[in-house]
Amino acid sequence: MSDFLSDQWFEAMHTKRRAFSPAPLPQGARPCRVVIDVPDAPGELPHALTLSISDEGLIVTSGDTLGADTTLRLSYIDAAALASGELDSASALREGRIKVRGDVNILVPLATWLLAALADESTASD
Repeated sequence: MSDFLSDQWFEAMHTKRRAFSPAPLPQGARPCRVVIDVPDAPGELPHALTLSISDEGLIVTSGDTLGADTTLRLSYIDAAALASGELDSASALREGRIKVRGDVNILVPLATWLLAALADESTASD
């Protein structure tokens, strides 16, 4: 598997996403943009990624986007563990490992949907 946030990781996610139909947004969810800020990403890796969530599904891009509804800030190790399914988001939030800025309520109906989408995509083969 390629390193989290590397070009190969993004390509594997996009390849996997194209191969599967996205699940519809959960009831109560609305289209939004969520930035995941990873300030300690190593070397030349991007220090943020943007999740653009719409009725058509999820698009993940490198870098941050102005106008994000919510920003999540966490360490590189925790972000990689979340994306691979090794870290539970509820536990990470309770333990203060994820800092949330913006509209936290936007995440509530999307939590399970996002984790499923990211876990599916992060397990794509190289």
